Amino acid sequence: MKKIAVLALTSLTLLSSQAFARDDINAYSVADALNQGAAKSKLGTNISFYFGEQAYGEVEQDLGEYKTNKKTNAFNKSDEEACQWVFLSAMIALKERAVQAGGNAVVNIKSNYKHNLTSSNDTFQCGAGTFVAGVALTGQVVKLK
Repeated sequence: MKKIAVLALTSLTLLSSQAFARDDINAYSVADALNQGAAKSKLGTNISFYFGEQAYGEVEQDLGEYKTNKKTNAFNKSDEEACQWVFLSAMIALKERAVQAGGNAVVNIKSNYKHNLTSSNDTFQCGAGTFVAGVALTGQVVKLK
């Protein structure tokens, strides 16, 4: 009987933690995230990034659309801190894809969190939970003249 009571209590405790799970989706500043020291050093200046409807030069070659979906540990971090960190990870993935494809820019970058495509020149979407934060981006890799 004691084992059944312990098992029932353990099950209730584990199931009740599901009620505390969260997935808050918010918009964060692209400029703030890109102005972090880590972003400047890891992204460099060889690849240019254009968000939403930002204007860019003439396209010499379109190298394809690429998507990235990154997650990071959000435990013991503010949502903004975790989201900026995972945004950087997604941007590094786009940069690496552009370099691999022979491009010099990624244009029309949009958020695609949970397959909800949103376009903004100024913000990106991030989902932050108790333990994990995530950013999904899509962008067109091109070679600009």
